Amino acid sequence: MFKRYQALPRWSRWSIEIFLVLIVIWGIRSYQAPDIERGAAPDFFGVTLDGKPVSLASYQGKPLLIVVWAEWCRICRIELPMIEPLAKDHQVLTVAIQSGSDEDVRHFLNQQGLLQLPVLNDPQGELASAFGVRGVPVMYILDADSNIRFTEVGLTSGWGLKARMWWAGR
Repeated sequence: MFKRYQALPRWSRWSIEIFLVLIVIWGIRSYQAPDIERGAAPDFFGVTLDGKPVSLASYQGKPLLIVVWAEWCRICRIELPMIEPLAKDHQVLTVAIQSGSDEDVRHFLNQQGLLQLPVLNDPQGELASAFGVRGVPVMYILDADSNIRFTEVGLTSGWGLKARMWWAGR
């Protein structure tokens, strides 16, 4: 069978290989997809690392981007610097799960130069569980009525998030 595969034209082999890679990526993303992808967002209450009390109700009226991340996640380290500029123009709340104490998370953010991100520490992953998070990073875009409009797992682009935020605000 392998000889038959090698006898195929190069473009056919590449097509098959690309298709298989896409199937694997789709499978991984499906596995990581959160349990809650649409509908009303779970209510939450907490205090960000800078001492600001937050709740789901405090963000109503405008779209909200919730980013669930972890200090140990390599993809999160790439993505968080793309999220920080969004926080200047949009409502953004990041949730650090299973990343240690508040001081540990602050230390990580300082090391990464991410001083402007609003961060709610979720050391036991309770809020992440309420959102159905199975893998990080995961982003939820809520509309003005706190309904989940978009969910994104894994690496995404800043412009893509801006477009989704715009769409959720329409």
